[in-house]
Amino acid sequence: MADRPPLPPFTAETAAKKVQAAEDGWNTRDPQKVALAYTEDSVWRNRDTFLQGRAQIVAFLTDKWEREQDYALRKALWSFTDDRIAVRFQYEWHDADGRFFRSYGNELWEFDAHGLMARREASINDVPIAESDRRILGPRPESEHGLELPLG
Repeated sequence: MADRPPLPPFTAETAAKKVQAAEDGWNTRDPQKVALAYTEDSVWRNRDTFLQGRAQIVAFLTDKWEREQDYALRKALWSFTDDRIAVRFQYEWHDADGRFFRSYGNELWEFDAHGLMARREASINDVPIAESDRRILGPRPESEHGLELPLG
């Protein structure tokens, strides 16, 4: 099994790098690529959906990004320990009818020794927004890495 750095135990610097790597990966909207960051038997709770394993993760993300069009994400490190990271995130998207949303959430992550995520728990709320209120228009430019997310 190949390692996926940064590896635990995390420091403030390596935890922040892990969070940015996750944001960058999810912004590809490539379910196959994203799933490689998780263990073969990774367990998830995403809102009210419970998943286990990469095949279920790929299917879930495929459906998600078909439904959540023009998805663009920002993540921020909240806290960390040796092998766990907590993040806050926001992402924006629109549905097939052209209605825009900003989704706010928190995630709890647990990693194995190889740097793969073995557990992910996500709580997410969707807030309707006007297209003119969008502020997340694509992947984060490198010059904005590490910037704090606004509360609202």
